[in-house]
Amino acid sequence: MSDQTPEELEAKRKAVEEAKRKAAELRKKKAEAENPADDLELQKKKAVAAAKAKAAALKKQKEMEQSEQNSVAEEEDVELAKKKAVAAAKAKAAALKKEKNQNVTDQDASEDDVALAKKKAVAAAKAKAAALKKQKEMENGGGGDDEATLAKKKAVAAAKAKAAALRKQKEAGSSDTTTDEKAKAIAAAKAKAAAAKAKKAASEMEEPLKEERPSPNQPVLDRYLHIIRENLGDDLLEDAYINRLAKDVPTLVARKETYLKVAQFLKYNELLAFDYLSETHGTDFETHMEIYNHLYSYQNRQSVALKVKIDRDKPVVDSLTSLWAGANWPEREGYDLLGIVFNGHPNLTRIMMPDDWIGHPLRKDYEPYDVEV
Repeated sequence: MSDQTPEELEAKRKAVEEAKRKAAELRKKKAEAENPADDLELQKKKAVAAAKAKAAALKKQKEMEQSEQNSVAEEEDVELAKKKAVAAAKAKAAALKKEKNQNVTDQDASEDDVALAKKKAVAAAKAKAAALKKQKEMENGGGGDDEATLAKKKAVAAAKAKAAALRKQKEAGSSDTTTDEKAKAIAAAKAKAAAAKAKKAASEMEEPLKEERPSPNQPVLDRYLHIIRENLGDDLLEDAYINRLAKDVPTLVARKETYLKVAQFLKYNELLAFDYLSETHGTDFETHMEIYNHLYSYQNRQSVALKVKIDRDKPVVDSLTSLWAGANWPEREGYDLLGIVFNGHPNLTRIMMPDDWIGHPLRKDYEPYDVEV
C-alpha cells in the first residue's frame, strides 16, 4: 500500500492531467506552425460546408412556405369547386321545377282545350238538330210564306253570283292590261337588242381586216407534217393547223382508221419522240364525238395535239393504252360519261358512275333516268 494521502494522490492526478493538456497544446501549436496551408484549406472547407448547410436550410424553409401556399390554394380551389357544384345543383333544380311547372301548365291547357272541344261539339250538334227540326217543319207545313222566303233566298244567291262574276271579269280585264304592258316591254327590249346587234355587225364590217401574223409554231407544224408524209404518206391526216385558242399548239387531226398508226409513229419516230401523254378527253359536238390528246417530247421540248373525230351514234375508236399507260383512266372516263368505246382497252368499265347507271351524263342529249336525281 502507498503511504500517500488522498489529497496527495488528487494533487498528483491533477498535475498529470495539466501536463497532458499542456503537451497537447504544444503539439497543436507545433502542428499549426508546421502546416499553416492545411489549416487554411480546412477553414475553407468548413466555410463551404457551412454555406451549403445554410442554403439547404433556406431551400427547405422556402419549400415549406411554398407547400403551405399550395395547400391554401388547393383549399381555395376546393372551396370554389364546392360553390360551383352548389350553383349547378341549384340551377338544375330550378330547371326541373320550371319544366314541371310547364308540364302542369300544358296539362291544364290540354284539359281546357278538351273541354272547349267538347263544348263546340255539343253546340254543333245542337245547331244541326235545330236545322233538321226547322227543315222538317218546313216540309210538313208547305205554306205560301215558306215559298216566298225560298224565292227571296234564291234572288239573294243570284245577286251574289252576278256580283262575283262582275268582279272576276273586272280582275281579268286588269290582268289582260298588265299582260299587254309586259308584252310591249318585252317587244321593245327585243327590238333594242336587235338594233344594238345590227349596229355592232355594221361597225365590224366597217373595220378594216387586221392582218393575222403567222404563228411562231408554224415551222414546227411544217416539220411534223414533212416527217409524217415522208414516212407514212399524205392520206393519214384529215387536217393539220395551229390552234390559236390553245397557245398556238400544233394540231394534227387523224382519220379514224389511221388514228392508232399516227399515234404509234408520233411516239416511236426518232425525230419526233413524243414519249409523254399529258392529257386525254372526249367531247360531244352533237354532230360528232371528238377525242383530244396532248403529247409532249422531252427530247425536243415540243408539244403536239392529236385529235380524231368519230361517229356519235356508234362512238368506237382504238385505245392508246398500249402506247401510253396514262390513257387508261381518261379513256374510262370517256366511256363512262360519253359512251365512247375504246377498242383494246384492258379494263373498259365505269370509273365515276355506278355500274348500273343508265346513260352518259356528258352527252348533250342526256336525260336522267330518275327524274328526282
